[in-house]
Amino acid sequence: MDNRETSRKRVEWGFLIALLVIVTLAFAVLIEPFFGAIVWGVVVAVLFRPVYERLLTYLPGRTNMVAGITLILILLLVVVPAILLGMALAQEAASLYLRIEQGDIDFGAAFEAFENSLPHWMQAQLAAYGYDDFAIIRAEIEQSIAAILEFLVTQLLSVGQGAFQFMLGLGVMLYLTFFLLRDGRALTERIGDMIPLEEKKREILMEKFLVVIRATIKGSLIIAIIQGSLGGLIFWALDIRGALLWAVLMGMFSLIPAIGTGFVWVPVALFLLVTGNVLQGIVLIISGVFVISMVDNLVRPILVGRDTRMPDYVVLISTLGGLQLFGINGIVIGPLVAALFIAIWSIFSDMHQDSGPLGKASE
Repeated sequence: MDNRETSRKRVEWGFLIALLVIVTLAFAVLIEPFFGAIVWGVVVAVLFRPVYERLLTYLPGRTNMVAGITLILILLLVVVPAILLGMALAQEAASLYLRIEQGDIDFGAAFEAFENSLPHWMQAQLAAYGYDDFAIIRAEIEQSIAAILEFLVTQLLSVGQGAFQFMLGLGVMLYLTFFLLRDGRALTERIGDMIPLEEKKREILMEKFLVVIRATIKGSLIIAIIQGSLGGLIFWALDIRGALLWAVLMGMFSLIPAIGTGFVWVPVALFLLVTGNVLQGIVLIISGVFVISMVDNLVRPILVGRDTRMPDYVVLISTLGGLQLFGINGIVIGPLVAALFIAIWSIFSDMHQDSGPLGKASE
């Protein structure tokens, strides 16, 4: 009798697990079109959770009203500026691309001046390595720049052309954010109850997840905004055309630790130097080294903290891998997965050390 009961329970558990896997996969396929909106909804809710809790102290018990006010703040501080920035960026990128196509921006003259400025020994050294044909190099670089601008314009315009899909995704993100703000604590407790760990260990696990996620995402996004804004202001002050475009590019490249923004301002500074704008080039180099590039070292420890900061090489690899797999959403998903990976292994290590935080928590 006992054997039959045990066998029956095993069959029930097997059926339930198989059904759970099938339904979970089906649900994943169902929400796949809104995957990006869901990810950004979770990220925004985590980032603005402290704002929600602060407002809730002034309006205790009015969770719907406070969540609505927080959502309005998100619209005014994040969504509307992002849409306006995207529209302005599309216009500026299209204008710059058109000027390159029409020949108003002469890369040929710049490369010719650069070639003539090189000493003979350096030209001979480049020739020895097969880089003596500057015409081919110039054509390849011009084609690469035009391809980057064309891709950027296409991506931005595709958002406008797919306005319905964009608005639908935005609506899903804001709708989800509202409920995550209002019911976030209850959802966290519900998820925690499903984790087969002791209560104190579950609390440490969830807390560590939230701390690492908030620190990583907040650090990456705010650093990108600061470095991009500073770079754009410097470009605008130096009267360099396309300052907004360069600002956005620097913000994106800032996700690559240490040298990210240098991929933007260094070539521009060299372009200014070889085309005779020596003063602008020198000022841009000084500003790039001592202003733009120093933001990461000065601000990130304040925002992220020493304990929760991921190694630079992990940020780099996870960001590039996220972009490769998930497109623009990979900027968030990549570092997020890496942060969770580090957090889980840290907790796993602590659980096997009696002197670790989890060991103490279980005493």
